[in-house]
Amino acid sequence: MRSLSFRGAFPNGNWNAHKSAGTRAYKEGNYAEAEEQFSVALKQAEDLGTEDLRLGTSLNNLALVYKVQRKFGKAEILFRRALRIYKKAQRPQHRHVASILNNLASLYRMQRRYVDAERLYKRALSLWQKIVGPDHPNVANGLNSLAELYRAQKKLDAAEPLFKRALRTYKRAQQPQHPHVATILANLAALYRSQHKYEDAERIYRRAVAVAESALGNQHPKVADSLEAYADMLNETNRQERAQELSLRANAIRTAKFYSTT
Repeated sequence: MRSLSFRGAFPNGNWNAHKSAGTRAYKEGNYAEAEEQFSVALKQAEDLGTEDLRLGTSLNNLALVYKVQRKFGKAEILFRRALRIYKKAQRPQHRHVASILNNLASLYRMQRRYVDAERLYKRALSLWQKIVGPDHPNVANGLNSLAELYRAQKKLDAAEPLFKRALRTYKRAQQPQHPHVATILANLAALYRSQHKYEDAERIYRRAVAVAESALGNQHPKVADSLEAYADMLNETNRQERAQELSLRANAIRTAKFYSTT
């Protein structure tokens, strides 16, 4: 999922400071702090006028936090408000619009609103390809998102080539260790697991864990996500001892993160 940044001169320096602090907390998995910082940024942006793009940025960023907290109703309202800001400002082809569309589509996928999700994913992907070209990481993220939608619907033959295209796009962009690469790898591994291609799945899960640790540090919640998914597959293939080791590592990460935010 994509938080938004806004470059340019900021007469309100506090807005930029709160946005940056919220983005940092979100990337670290500290969602309570991210919600607090993005909420303050939103209140400040609302004073800048309804056509100021910083308002659209603030709405999207707070919506992302609500989405990860599974506050779906609140998230949808804010995503839609953000899209209206760009439309009102006559910027419907802005790169941020593609990100917001992709984020809203992801929300719909989580709610199993698959028809709505596919429509928005394809709009976002088309817009990104038009704005930044086919070899940009944003395009890779769009491909991954659409592939995940197809995987959720058991359309595995449609999903696999999109995951692989996404990975190739990051490689062409010279960002093979980007955190999103870990996510794409984990998604591809899950696809192979669902097909009982366990050797392929294990190979890809190992890569996903390694990239996540390299990109985010070994105490990040997304590392725990990859470890848990890998452990689930090992349990499924009757390798409980190794699975328990990975589960304990994941639990330690989550426990440390919990106490660091309380």
